[in-house]
Amino acid sequence: MDALIGTQVPRQRLTDPALAVEALEQAVPGLTLLRRTSPADIDWARVEECLTTELPSDYKLLANRYPSLAFGDFLCTGFPNPGQEKGWSEDTEDLEILAEWCADAEMSIPLHPFPAPGGLLPWATSYQGDYFLWNTTGSGPDEWTVTVASRNGGWWHYTGGAVQFLADLISGALELWELPSVRPHAEAA
Repeated sequence: MDALIGTQVPRQRLTDPALAVEALEQAVPGLTLLRRTSPADIDWARVEECLTTELPSDYKLLANRYPSLAFGDFLCTGFPNPGQEKGWSEDTEDLEILAEWCADAEMSIPLHPFPAPGGLLPWATSYQGDYFLWNTTGSGPDEWTVTVASRNGGWWHYTGGAVQFLADLISGALELWELPSVRPHAEAA
């Protein structure tokens, strides 16, 4: 049995990081109240050196503007804290779990965790155990798409970036495919 459900495509992929963050802010009333008074001083060069890859611009912009966020008591995005970038980058627990899930999934096209070429790299989790991953295929991180790995065994793709995925998930623009609806509420995680 193929564990991959399918692919969802946004109406228009937001390639400008500021527009993706703006779409999320529109989807989550009150999110801007959590915005930092000044950008976080995250050492992205250190993070990316430890990970051996650059990260998408939309994610870095969101992390610079906001603390780690929990959306609708369901999904949590974690960002590196200034001064703790190395520890954040070297935490492999999620990759170990993901390796087990990839090995157990029966898919026509096997998926593998990062750092395998085109591997999956976690960027968010749900409180129910779902993973939200970057598919690291493409000429650069701003072309990466999202793969959802449900705790129920379902996998699916979204051909937009991570921040646009959050905006589309919360606004209801996506079909939920084994996920619950997410209330348009955010709090610092």
